[in-house]
Amino acid sequence: MITGELKNKIDGLWDIFAAGGLVNPLEVIEQITYLMFIHDLDDSDNMRARESAMLGLPFQSIFFGEVKIGERTIDGSQLKWSVFHDFPADRMYIIMQEWVFPFIKNLHNDKNSAYSKYMDDAIFKLPTPLLLSKVVDSLDEIYKLMNEIQTADVRGDVYEYLLSKIAQSGRNGQFRTPRHIIRMMVEMMDPSSDEIICDPACGTSGFLVAAGEYLKEKMDGG
Repeated sequence: MITGELKNKIDGLWDIFAAGGLVNPLEVIEQITYLMFIHDLDDSDNMRARESAMLGLPFQSIFFGEVKIGERTIDGSQLKWSVFHDFPADRMYIIMQEWVFPFIKNLHNDKNSAYSKYMDDAIFKLPTPLLLSKVVDSLDEIYKLMNEIQTADVRGDVYEYLLSKIAQSGRNGQFRTPRHIIRMMVEMMDPSSDEIICDPACGTSGFLVAAGEYLKEKMDGG
């Protein structure tokens, strides 16, 4: 469940966009989604590096070495959120606009994949370095709170709250199935560990998370 403090942080983020001149709720959600993806890409890469080190397995970061965009190259580490969020606003803006967005658009080699299809139109729309700096700082605070809450689907809660702002603006939003309904449906299906679960419209993966929790409870005898 999203807390009042987290709601206030998200409201503050929304106000930052408005003060910076981005008032179209669909564009705001779009830009926040891209930035959250960039943040999560760094987190995921760091987690895989730690897990590989713990298991003694080889691992090469997607940020390893030099990254080539067009005819230019850059040290891949500068594309990591945990690195560039400490840069001065002007430098961070250039990195984001000229390097990070082209980098995430071309992460997947298969140009016919769903990822490539939806990321092909990704455009960085934040108009000024100051706005980007404020948004990055605000998202860092939001992620800190999410990590402290540590519920099964806090990110889904955050995204649903963001989507509710579209509905409040008189636009159509999309919303997830309520938790108790998800739990009921998982219990009715009674999945087993040797079955394959397919959810082609998984959204924030609420059903997959609930199915995983259900299987863990069964294995633990809960």
